Amino acid sequence: MYITITPVIIAGILNMLFVKTPLCKRINRPIDGGKTLRDGKRVFGENKTWAGFFGMTVFAAAAQVLWGAVCTNFPERCLIYARFENTPLFNLAAGAAMGLAYVLFELPNSFIKRRLDIPCGKTARGVKGAVFFIVDQIDSLFGVTLVYAALFPMTAAVYFSYILLGAATHLAISSILYAAKIRKNL
Repeated sequence: MYITITPVIIAGILNMLFVKTPLCKRINRPIDGGKTLRDGKRVFGENKTWAGFFGMTVFAAAAQVLWGAVCTNFPERCLIYARFENTPLFNLAAGAAMGLAYVLFELPNSFIKRRLDIPCGKTARGVKGAVFFIVDQIDSLFGVTLVYAALFPMTAAVYFSYILLGAATHLAISSILYAAKIRKNL
């Protein structure tokens, strides 16, 4: 499983670093354009930006192309090559689809958190905080795993195994980035 999901992990780390660079300031604008709904609350908030959206899509595509080159020596270990040929064009499209799914599946969580008055980049307290802490780890994984499910057959148990593995990995990497002061909170 890790061999299959490595490009998304790499893309997520690179994207997190990318959005913090001065290079992306020009496109580091909120996807919602600062708009609010009738309730006076932002649609998604400040942290869902075009820089992150495009960055994750591009980094996932590039990481999948590079990972495809690495996997030429052991294609059977990367499950997406069970039904598809390991070519740069396929990897570019598959990686872009994974990156796009990653960012799109984060948006509903942000939308709901704004409705519940949870500030951008913050966590709530109590049960609400615990629920959203978990959802923050897995929201994008549902989208990425749907792309995997379209690329190779998997059972529901395997689907949720990818979610759990991805969540544990996300939490571990977030903890490291938090300790390194690259990430503001877990």
